[in-house]
Amino acid sequence: MGRDTIAEIITSIRNADMDRKRVVRIASTHITENIVKLLLREGFFENVRKHRENNKNFFVLTLRHRRNKKRPLRNILKLKRISRPGLRIYYKSQKIPRILGGMGVIIISTSRGIMTDREARLEGIGGEILFYIW
Repeated sequence: MGRDTIAEIITSIRNADMDRKRVVRIASTHITENIVKLLLREGFFENVRKHRENNKNFFVLTLRHRRNKKRPLRNILKLKRISRPGLRIYYKSQKIPRILGGMGVIIISTSRGIMTDREARLEGIGGEILFYIW
């Protein structure tokens, strides 16, 4: 059986955010690298470093926490895995859903690579919905 690397990424980030840890370490693969680049560009991470240890590559992600007056740190990440190995979910470009009226981000795997829902709508291509993040 294969590993679901996307679910591992989501679980690692969600657990680190719930524990209010600033740094999370995830294994480096091609799909992981593309997803991390997208989430960094969308502003969900402050910093991303590539780290090599015992001949294995890792990404060290610095999570972005928002501060307010009532609580010093607030969990800001909600992640939901949509398409999974046992049930793939595909959408055409016109049918891609909007999360929180466009405030959330959908990560989509298309024929042109992994991209956000906004980019897929602009290019007019659909694909497999990997996960939601808001």
